[in-house]
Amino acid sequence: MQEQTGRCLCGAIHYRVTAQPVRVSFCHCRFCQRVTGGPYAVEPIFRKAEVQVTGEAKSYDHVSAGSGKVITTHFCPTCGANLFYTFERFAEFIGVQAGTFDDPNWFSYDAGNAKHIFLDDARRDTLIPAGLPCFRQHSQDKDGNPVEPVIYDRPRPVRET
Repeated sequence: MQEQTGRCLCGAIHYRVTAQPVRVSFCHCRFCQRVTGGPYAVEPIFRKAEVQVTGEAKSYDHVSAGSGKVITTHFCPTCGANLFYTFERFAEFIGVQAGTFDDPNWFSYDAGNAKHIFLDDARRDTLIPAGLPCFRQHSQDKDGNPVEPVIYDRPRPVRET
């Protein structure tokens, strides 16, 4: 795989990834809406060893309403761009904000590596694609047990789901 690079708005923090994402989460929770300023976060998830960062990010710890565990958002202290998430619950992984990649289209996702989570918090006009695992809340319960996904056979508005 060819390494991929990204950065914050002002260029003070750069990063590179050396592998395909382990998974891609489309998170519709209120935390991700507030952090991104959008209807949901698109976050390819990597093993921490596969992401190298140049520059010093600031961080903010937030206790997840879903798991009760800390999610840390890492952002540029100069321009404020949100770059990464780290997770108390999944300590070996890092989520990258997809829009900060130099080429945000470089990775692919499908039913084998992607999921939509926290659909109960999604904007009512959000269109959920067919074929991807979907969850009203997280894909795991608070004890880490998997939750059964719903997979739709056609795109549909989230409030139909």
